[in-house]
Amino acid sequence: MKAIVITEAGQPEVLQMVERPKPVPSATEVLIKVEAAGVNRPDVAQRKGVYPPPADAPQDIPGLEVAGTIELVGDSVTRWKVGDQVCALVKGGGYAEYCTAP
Repeated sequence: MKAIVITEAGQPEVLQMVERPKPVPSATEVLIKVEAAGVNRPDVAQRKGVYPPPADAPQDIPGLEVAGTIELVGDSVTRWKVGDQVCALVKGGGYAEYCTAP
């Protein structure tokens, strides 16, 4: 999948598009095919190097807000199904073609 990564702290020019493996949802997560991602203050602060992502989030792929379609559900997920359109707050990784969400 394509993802926008932060190559080093700095201005917008430090963002680069790279290929990454598609994330795999845990038993309690869904995989979202991202159709839109928000750009917010924490994303900008992360790019500038002053807002570290959570330890269990992608460390170089920003993005806390996504909207898209569920492509895969974890084994324990019962509320959502493949094909559902959703928006989600995630701990990171939203600047990519695919993102996991609880």
